[in-house]
Amino acid sequence: MTDRTSRLLVTGAAGFIGRRLVRALLGQGHEVISADRHACPDGRVRSVVGDLRDPAITAEAVRPGTDVIVHLAAVTSVLRSVQDPVGTYQLNVEATAALLEQARQRGVSAFLLASTNAVAGDVGRQTMTEQVPLRPLTPYSATKAAGEMLLAAYSASYGMNCAALRFSNVYGPGMEAKDSFVPRLMRAARDAKSVQIYGDGTQLRDLVHVDDVVAGILAAWRAGHNGPLILGSGESVTVNDIVEAARSVTGAELPTEHVPPKPGEMPAVIIDISAARSLGYAPRFDLKAGIATVWPEFSETAK
Repeated sequence: MTDRTSRLLVTGAAGFIGRRLVRALLGQGHEVISADRHACPDGRVRSVVGDLRDPAITAEAVRPGTDVIVHLAAVTSVLRSVQDPVGTYQLNVEATAALLEQARQRGVSAFLLASTNAVAGDVGRQTMTEQVPLRPLTPYSATKAAGEMLLAAYSASYGMNCAALRFSNVYGPGMEAKDSFVPRLMRAARDAKSVQIYGDGTQLRDLVHVDDVVAGILAAWRAGHNGPLILGSGESVTVNDIVEAARSVTGAELPTEHVPPKPGEMPAVIIDISAARSLGYAPRFDLKAGIATVWPEFSETAK
């Protein structure tokens, strides 16, 4: 990445992470094209609206002169992937392969994929690095691992810079419609209800703020990173700790109900972010500060 203005295609640009990334890119003066099932809400962005499983949409999205593709669009729900493995494969693997091929044909120099630390599977309480073997446990993580393999092949064969960015659990403003743990906590606090916890709540998670993830994406692009890169907070907390942080921020009682773990539930996610730090990545949000940025969007809807 240089200081010149670049043209970037962001898939999933109308989504949770995509909207924050688009805002940051536009703020730096770059040109952004969106490919999503929904139009990007920012009028400065040219939107290609449709399903990336459609070859015509992929061909329209990757225009000549595109410098970079940031591929965020995916089936991201583990439970949905278990229910619909074929649809998950089509979007997470086939569409990724089609985008990579369009990138090769159009001379795109860099391709950054939103991946996940779940590609490593269950490593117990071992600290995950970029060198951990890939042993995915669900269709979601398997399709992300397959995407990483495709990136490695295109990098080695065609000289493209291909970064597989392994996100931990991303949270932050803009999660009103999502069903992950933090927005479930926020809704329970707003509505004075209880929240379900899978298992006993001692499982460890790494929660990373969406603005830190955006900064990590930009750092990886700026450095011309090639290969996997772990992006997270670098600090693991228990699910019970997350509940306590939510209680502290919201002032709600948040009673809990323990239910059996779901398929693919890992006992711990402990990650090493030193490779990302070497590129200038520096997470800014601790858990309480981060949740404090999420709560207003939920509490205001109760007024």
